[in-house]
Amino acid sequence: MDVERVLEKCGNFGRYQILLLGLYGYTNIVSSLHYFSQTIISFTPAHRCSLPGEDFSENATSLVDSCSYIHWDPDLSFQRESRCQSWHFDKESGYESITTELEWVCDDAYQLAVGQSFFFVGSVLGTIFFGYLADRIGRLPACVITTLTGALGDFLTSFVSSLPWFSATRFMSGLSTDTQYVLMYILVFEYLSPKHRTFGLNIILAVFYCFGLMISPWMAIWLGNWRLYLWAASLPALGVLVYPFCLFESVEWLLTKHKFDRAVHCLKRIAKFNGRHVEDSVFDEFVKHYREKMNRVETTSADTFMGMLRTPRLRKFTIILFLKSMIITVAFDILSRNVEGVGTSPFLLFSYTGFCYLPAGLTIIFFQNIIGRKGMACASLFVGAIITAATGYLVATLDPSEYALILAFMVGLGRYGAVVAYDAEAQYAAEIIPTSVRGRGVANIHVVGYAFGFFSSYIIFLGTIFKPLPSLFISVLLFIGAALCLTLPETLHKTLPQTLQEGEMFAKDEKWYFFPCFQRRESQHKTESQLEAAKRIK
Repeated sequence: MDVERVLEKCGNFGRYQILLLGLYGYTNIVSSLHYFSQTIISFTPAHRCSLPGEDFSENATSLVDSCSYIHWDPDLSFQRESRCQSWHFDKESGYESITTELEWVCDDAYQLAVGQSFFFVGSVLGTIFFGYLADRIGRLPACVITTLTGALGDFLTSFVSSLPWFSATRFMSGLSTDTQYVLMYILVFEYLSPKHRTFGLNIILAVFYCFGLMISPWMAIWLGNWRLYLWAASLPALGVLVYPFCLFESVEWLLTKHKFDRAVHCLKRIAKFNGRHVEDSVFDEFVKHYREKMNRVETTSADTFMGMLRTPRLRKFTIILFLKSMIITVAFDILSRNVEGVGTSPFLLFSYTGFCYLPAGLTIIFFQNIIGRKGMACASLFVGAIITAATGYLVATLDPSEYALILAFMVGLGRYGAVVAYDAEAQYAAEIIPTSVRGRGVANIHVVGYAFGFFSSYIIFLGTIFKPLPSLFISVLLFIGAALCLTLPETLHKTLPQTLQEGEMFAKDEKWYFFPCFQRRESQHKTESQLEAAKRIK
């Protein structure tokens, strides 16, 4: 009588699960407002030098570009080039971003990249710290604390006016980037019926995360100032304070902590909420099962994440998952943020392309169980690489003022590919890693990915040197990621490994070109051939 069997009796897709999915949707809105606040506050509009008196008569002064000008020096009797000290900004609907207020452009443009990079430093340390905290005090309280920590970081960012303080508050904001979503994901995953997980988790993510993305630029324009926007974006996080009064702690976590009575109490409350009556004997058998399981000396108790690096096949899988996470994380961040300089308002482009989360979620739902996990991961990276490379080429060759619609469409396609790859990677990695180290393994893979995300701001900064450079750089990484996927095993319709020993032997004889969709066709063709041969014999 394990957790899934007891949940079937208590209700694994009833009123409680509907409530849980609703709050999971709310978490996705909060998460999207939080993660992409760094994009909204840092839009850099077109700008030009602001010169004393704006005197361009008689060649006294002439602009070279947005960062320098030539003026006549009466003392030296010749013209010389000087750097701009202040600028006029073509603000979108009067919106004041941090770059326009603090004039972080030209020689000071690096300050924005430096400050934003600390967001990912916080993400790495936050994933480690709050992951440890979740194991100590529980998933639910850790989820509340991490969400409020990130919101506090955004709120404090609204008061800064210098690079050191901006870096410090972005670091604090980044602490909750991964864990506020992942911990809620775990709660939903554990309490939801297995047959409803893929649809429920992905469709809720697609709809609500998409909603948060699409409204955020309009919030910024309506409020008119990056400081006010951060206040508004951090305020919804206070809603998680009601979670402890509506939701129950993870039963799986309670069992690992030997809190059997509390686990039973949670399950009884869920059964009552769902209108189910469950006999006490069911819970007695449930507790007996797990007490015996905890008392047995299991081989899994000796498994550690470092053990994945001691055997050749698991070591290969682990390293590839690390590299894949690094590539996908930085590509996802850059393709989501790099929406300027293509002839369309960055606010409109960011909002409209945010809609891609819905078709991306539906793509995973409809195709992942057909072409397989490896097929979905490989195809999304490969197609995304082609789209991103094409976008970089078009940005370099087309005039944004004349081909804005084409460029905007390509940016949206690139973002769609990044979202599919990002969402597919999370489930694929969790299935490859053995159950005994899955929690630690997934957390470590996320940590490495966010650590590499530190460089995303600097890669975007390359666009100030040559506009298509970030897109071309990312396309190369995506091609590499697609190739790496071919070396991983397929997990669709297979019994997933429980221990490191099983993980080492998992799909050992499988070829790199194996895909379930092709295998089904071969099996079907073989069956038809056998039936035809049988008819001939008769």
